[in-house]
Amino acid sequence: MEKTYDPHAIERRIYAEWESQGRFAPSGQGEPYCIMLPPPNVTGTLHMGHAFQDTLMDTLIRYHRMRGHNTLWQGGTDHAGIATQMVVERQLARDGISRHDLGREAFLDKVWEWREHSGNEIQKQLRRMGTAIDWSRERFTMDEGLSQAVTEVFVRLYDEGLIYRGKRLVNWDPVLHTAVSDLEVLSEEEQGHLWHLRYPLSDGSGHLVVATTRPETMLGDTAVAVHPEDERYRHLIGKTVDLPLTGRQIPVIADDYVDPEFGSGCVKITPAHDFNDYAVGSRHDLPLINIFTVDACINDEAPEAYRGMERYEARRKIIADFEALDLLERIDDHKLMVPRGDRTGAVIEPFLTDQWYVKAGPLAEPAIKAVEDGQIRFVPENWSKTYFEWMRNIQDWCISRQIWWGHRIPAWYDQQGNIYVARDEAEAREKYSLDASVTLRQDADVLDTWFSSALWPFSTLGWPEQTPELKTFYPTSVLVTGFDIIFFWVARMIMMGLKFMDDVPFREVYVTGLIRDAEGQKMSKSKGNVLDPIDLIDGISLEDLLAKRTTGLMQPQMEKRIAQATKKQFPDGIPTFGTDALRFTLAALASSGRDIKFDLGRIEGYRNFCNKLWNAARYVLMNTEGQDTGTQGGEMRLSLADRWILSRLQNTISEVHRQLGEYRFDLAAKSLYEFTWYDYCDWYLELCKPVLTGENVSDEEKCGTRHTLVSVLEQLLCLLHPMMPYITEAIWQQVKTPAGVDGETILQRAYPEADTALTDTAAEQELEWVKTFILGMRRIRAEMDIAPGKPLPVLLQNAQPADRQRYEANAAFIGFLARPESLTWLEDADTPPESAMALVGEMRLLIPLAGLIDKDAELARLAKEIAKLEKNLEQSETRLNNESFVARAPAEVVDKERARVAEMRNALQELQAQHSKIRQI
Repeated sequence: MEKTYDPHAIERRIYAEWESQGRFAPSGQGEPYCIMLPPPNVTGTLHMGHAFQDTLMDTLIRYHRMRGHNTLWQGGTDHAGIATQMVVERQLARDGISRHDLGREAFLDKVWEWREHSGNEIQKQLRRMGTAIDWSRERFTMDEGLSQAVTEVFVRLYDEGLIYRGKRLVNWDPVLHTAVSDLEVLSEEEQGHLWHLRYPLSDGSGHLVVATTRPETMLGDTAVAVHPEDERYRHLIGKTVDLPLTGRQIPVIADDYVDPEFGSGCVKITPAHDFNDYAVGSRHDLPLINIFTVDACINDEAPEAYRGMERYEARRKIIADFEALDLLERIDDHKLMVPRGDRTGAVIEPFLTDQWYVKAGPLAEPAIKAVEDGQIRFVPENWSKTYFEWMRNIQDWCISRQIWWGHRIPAWYDQQGNIYVARDEAEAREKYSLDASVTLRQDADVLDTWFSSALWPFSTLGWPEQTPELKTFYPTSVLVTGFDIIFFWVARMIMMGLKFMDDVPFREVYVTGLIRDAEGQKMSKSKGNVLDPIDLIDGISLEDLLAKRTTGLMQPQMEKRIAQATKKQFPDGIPTFGTDALRFTLAALASSGRDIKFDLGRIEGYRNFCNKLWNAARYVLMNTEGQDTGTQGGEMRLSLADRWILSRLQNTISEVHRQLGEYRFDLAAKSLYEFTWYDYCDWYLELCKPVLTGENVSDEEKCGTRHTLVSVLEQLLCLLHPMMPYITEAIWQQVKTPAGVDGETILQRAYPEADTALTDTAAEQELEWVKTFILGMRRIRAEMDIAPGKPLPVLLQNAQPADRQRYEANAAFIGFLARPESLTWLEDADTPPESAMALVGEMRLLIPLAGLIDKDAELARLAKEIAKLEKNLEQSETRLNNESFVARAPAEVVDKERARVAEMRNALQELQAQHSKIRQI
């Protein structure tokens, strides 16, 4: 083994070997275990959310493969209709070309060309993360097989009356000229205005005041609504108002939707431009007047004076006209939630268009029942409540998009506008008995990307063909996903799986939290706190990081803010941590909570963990290579330390199995870390030394210890492998020979199972006594600032016969690790000199202090530390006693300060006790 651990030297080589040798393909043996990779966008690059979820999925896949399951991790990418089309259109725009210049077919050729040459970046990054995806089965939502599945599902649903075409309100992006899903709409609070407008009553008896944040939509008003119980307006219900600027009269209606306490209690109703108003309009049979074009300009339905104006230009003119007519009551500053398209940043408009819809209610009923009956289990269970809330209030699903890249809707129209749905045009003519004289044109729209994603669990396995893979791996075992797409993806997969496979698509849904930065802030480019997993793996200089984050494409003020945040967080850039340190960090953070704080301090700690494991392996190999490790059937005798570590290993194995079975990756990682660092490295490797180097130790005892050293390490590597694949493979290749195990890769090893015959409670209790003895002496050395190598006289008081027996049996361990100069067993009547004390059970371990320390120097040192601590404590307590600080500071800052005060108080108490003890010498 190399002297130092270098992740760069092993990671790419090992992954290339795994992939070239087909190590990730299903074995064909054992119980099936399958996970579907949530398909990342073909335009995307790996972010921390991907890295987090992919680490957890890969841990499960490797764990179950090592347990003998027939394991498949099905990977692939999503065609990402809107995002991909935008990427290619931007490339064309640099050459002064639009997609319309090329035409549909030529443009789609350009998209496929881009996908071939530039659309595979995220797959490369997934490989860097060590993901054990079966790349030979990689799928793409636009490949031939999946496209066939999409068409098949659409036609079947249409034939059953579960897909229809209708005119309804949708989220409309006026830049992209397409409907978008709720997930593609980002609503953030912005400063705006609330305009209060006067609508005169038609009978001349006065006016009503309505308030609106979008005055331009008043051109499409078809009613004013009041609450039916509002005494101020009950007498006006059924009357009309003159809608200013339009020459139209609209009715005053009564509806419970109106909040009498908000504004004037009168609400303008614009059914064609507001989702709530649409519902009111449906209840009252109000006309729908659409006043916008596809690019949010005023159309010919509005008065001539405003036609062709951009919406905000029209807003300014409308307000000016209201003011000229003395119909503008007032304008208030008002904060409101503004919906913007996540791709374009344009304000989204509710827009009335013809779209294709899935009738969701009939599909939702069995999907709800599947979770109620336990066919699908959510982990944590509380997410099932979110699922039920969405599903029981489900609306029909708009599945059409007005773009070119995607699955084109399999519907054709004749010259009269009649619709013919079929798998292709030939089938449409046969199915609907259309002769050659009927001219057909295919619908220009494509399907929402989520439609093909909803079929992912069975389409990727070959459906509608009844393939062996479909039979073997459907239903899949678990879906690992974020809470934000439970409705958009998870629920729809359940509905489609039950509909077309007559079974749920997965048995469990493990819902992960959201990765945030160390301060709990959401990661975003604008905040300059985004972390690229590959930067953490490979490291990156500050200069390169700044160049990557400030691309010159943003506003100068934002560029400056990002640069400042980057310099503050990474003054020296990001060091190389390697994949295994990143993966173990992510696994250790995977608690059952919703938000997860990612702190670079954690990954640095786990990089040290990798070093610790590497150095431990080098020590083991130095003491076992070319030596008798008991693999040839030679005589062995196990020491107390051997029996202890083997027993601790069985406990760890059982705990890891239990925690991974419950998706508590954090607790499994904690168990593995503590066993590796504390039990194996800190204690067992030290306890081995007096056996391996002792002069009066038998060959059988040395053989037993060498066997335990290497066999425990080999099993530990197997336990760690699912979370830390690279370093464990690299070490295992060196360790397998002295450990006496076969195989070309650790992937072929069975995951360890606990052996109850090796559980030794007595050995654990006895070694805990030894550890307490050693730690007692170490603590006294540290407290009294005594050199670690200085032998110390030890007095033992209140000892029981069992204490004497344990000491005599383990004197070699204690002598080697604690260095007692002499040992005296005191009788009950003996009065010991002034000593430092530690407890070993009920026995007192005493170290006489006279002559061991420079009393005056130690008192001076302690007095200086006490004074410094008292000053810091006073400052923190003053801060916490300041009501303004407690009220204004973030709760996390206040909590951290309180915890710091508690720590300082405890430390001060210990220092004062130590000072008092030394004064009495």
